[in-house]
Amino acid sequence: MRKIRVPRLATGACVLAVGTGLSVPAAADGIGTAGEVLRIALPLGAGAISLFRQDYDGVLQLAVSEVISEGVSYGLSHVIREQRPNHSDWHSFPSDSTAVAFSAASYLQVRYGWNYGLPAYALAAFVGYSRIEAKEHHWQDVLAGAAIGWGASELTTVRYRGLAITASPGFEGRPLGFSIAANW
Repeated sequence: MRKIRVPRLATGACVLAVGTGLSVPAAADGIGTAGEVLRIALPLGAGAISLFRQDYDGVLQLAVSEVISEGVSYGLSHVIREQRPNHSDWHSFPSDSTAVAFSAASYLQVRYGWNYGLPAYALAAFVGYSRIEAKEHHWQDVLAGAAIGWGASELTTVRYRGLAITASPGFEGRPLGFSIAANW
């Protein structure tokens, strides 16, 4: 079985996100509040990881994915009338909080691999759980939001390759000289 190594930066971002979410003053809706904090912390953390890596294309891809996730889930919640479990309004389906969280998690997984994606998916799943626990959404709302967020990132995110420079002896089939190629 292959061992997954989680980079220190991803671990630090996840610990910061969880620490921020769980340091909220204790209240009856502490899990719901922690989920709402993580809803914001996940995309910010993903953006910070991309900026740290100087991956500006990735930042743009994340932003587009988040806008699509929020836009689709917001639009559907105003077209599909489903009452929230707490009876506060009729905008329950789908969960936009879960869509935004899963969009960031999927972005990290697609762009940088499972070492970043696995902890992010765990945090996104907690966001979904918190929405159910806070009686803001039904389980099907959360699943739909997760699918919307995942799909938005799958459509907009390309695997990060970084800058790869290769040098080889010879030039255009001649033994003298050398050639350099760069891919990004």
